Amino acid sequence: MDEKKSEEITTANSQQPKSDVAKDKNSFANLVNEGFLAGQRIAKISIVTLVSIGIAELLMGYVSGSVVATADGVDSMSDAMISFIVLIGLRFARRPADRKFQFGYHKVESFAAMVAAIGMILIGSFIVYHSYEGFIHPEEIQQPILTMIVLAIAGGISLHRAFQMRNIANKYGLLSLKTDAKNSIKDGSASVLGFFSVLLASQFGFLQADAIGGMLIAGFIFSVAYVSLKQSSLILVDAWHNPMSADYMKKLVEERFQGMIKVRSIKLRQTGMISRAEIHVEMDGSKPLNEVEEVLLNTERVIKSKIPSMDIVLVVPHTRVRSGRSL
Repeated sequence: MDEKKSEEITTANSQQPKSDVAKDKNSFANLVNEGFLAGQRIAKISIVTLVSIGIAELLMGYVSGSVVATADGVDSMSDAMISFIVLIGLRFARRPADRKFQFGYHKVESFAAMVAAIGMILIGSFIVYHSYEGFIHPEEIQQPILTMIVLAIAGGISLHRAFQMRNIANKYGLLSLKTDAKNSIKDGSASVLGFFSVLLASQFGFLQADAIGGMLIAGFIFSVAYVSLKQSSLILVDAWHNPMSADYMKKLVEERFQGMIKVRSIKLRQTGMISRAEIHVEMDGSKPLNEVEEVLLNTERVIKSKIPSMDIVLVVPHTRVRSGRSL
């Protein structure tokens, strides 16, 4: 590309309104903060609701001798603990970067999701053991009608709260809240399953159905825990979930600065709701420093204007030699 065309592109890019990029960045920052606040509100409601349901189910399990009611009560109490962990994670994730955590606290939210998943595995193991004992030594359920009413009400409340939580989690992309929402849907489904288990055990004489229901609840717990543990672990070890993003960014940059820039490599990193990009580009080594700086700044603006979730875009220049070697 000749020098005149290079100057025209640089001038045009320098005239791009910076306020639009800043506006997009501020808008996304406000969305992130709004998401954390909404997540904290629903997590608090979740804790109170789950503790109330858990106490009711544990009391009903004690009175009736139902394994599935006790298992569902233990599950609800453990879900309350998980919601509390998520709440703490969301509070920490809002903290600004400091000397010790120079990239911020956003990964705390993913770490909270991982801790919650581990807690779910432990609770599921306890329920399996308790259900196995009930399967080997089944007992007749006392107050079956009242037990079914409690499980039905608990299931309805849990599912309503779970879908509210899922909507907020999907809207703001909060992994820990998604984990909590999946866990809550599982909790509501488990109560419905418990209802039918008690129905089979009490009305049709299949006493082992009560214990089988407890085992199926544990299976729900393990499935949700596996997915959450996998997602959170990948984020914590800096795995990127969407390889197509790098191709899109490369195409975006090279089409915007035709002939001036060749993208050598792109490294992407996710930290909770936000992401970071490191882009290595090759440029003409004979350009003045001020022109190089202007092109790098414009590259950053292009990326952030198209992908607002990119909190930091680091563009690293490399000299392009005519022989094809890069220094």
